[in-house]
Amino acid sequence: MAHALSTAEQADILRSHPDLHFQQGPYSYSIKRSGTQSVYSVTDGKEEFSSPIAWAFGLGAAGQTYLLNRNGVWYEGRVSYYRQTGNLDLTVGAQPGVPRNLNEAIGREMSKKGAEECFNCHATGAVAGGNLKVEALTPGIQCERCHQDAPNHVTRGIVPKKLSTMSSEETADYCGQCHRTWATIASEGPHNISNVRFQPYRLVNSKCYDAADSRIRCTTCHNPHDDAPARVLTSFDSRCEACHQPGGKARAKLCPVAKSDCASCHMPKVELAQAHNKFTDHWIRIARPGGKVPN
Repeated sequence: MAHALSTAEQADILRSHPDLHFQQGPYSYSIKRSGTQSVYSVTDGKEEFSSPIAWAFGLGAAGQTYLLNRNGVWYEGRVSYYRQTGNLDLTVGAQPGVPRNLNEAIGREMSKKGAEECFNCHATGAVAGGNLKVEALTPGIQCERCHQDAPNHVTRGIVPKKLSTMSSEETADYCGQCHRTWATIASEGPHNISNVRFQPYRLVNSKCYDAADSRIRCTTCHNPHDDAPARVLTSFDSRCEACHQPGGKARAKLCPVAKSDCASCHMPKVELAQAHNKFTDHWIRIARPGGKVPN
């Protein structure tokens, strides 16, 4: 999370991929590196738009999206980099149809609220007094982004609130500030398979989810301070067995099929073609091969 945002100058992907391309209808896209600057361009052969990339969002484990500043307005680039293809493709959420004009082809003009939300979830200190303060932010998720008492912890020894003291519902809402809460998706969408990316929403929809049970919450399986690669699935079995064992919750039946690798069946990987990535579905369920993925 510490690398969730970087300037274009510091983005490793842009440095290691100095010439990226994508074509959609008459529109040709490119991101080219010159010195420390990466320039985002789109042309239909008659008109052309070019702008230096200001910020790179995402470490790039799956992909990376770019923000441009056009006359003081933030734009999300219509194309993003995807590790699976090693090149550009449409940004997740972009309208798939061919743009009607060059202005549409550039990307999505962001509202004040939208820009604040993007920076607030990928940086530290981005929003102050209800306003976006790009010049004052620290790229990436630092201690004080989640622990608002971090400065006092350093100077006065005051211990910030721990996630371990929160209920399952509080944890889902807390992590959902950026990973999307159940309420956010329920009211605003998306109401399709693409919401598999939003783990708190999917987890809360699980039949076994219990807001009052601390055994099923984000921090049961995930340590927000650990940037290590994903662990092998068997390492999560003990979490499942906290409920699914003799003497566990009455409704927590034992799996009759297997005794290990629980997540491989009950939290399957779901491929989102537009994201060029497979996401672990946190909607815990009996997922049968070829079965419909709930949304």
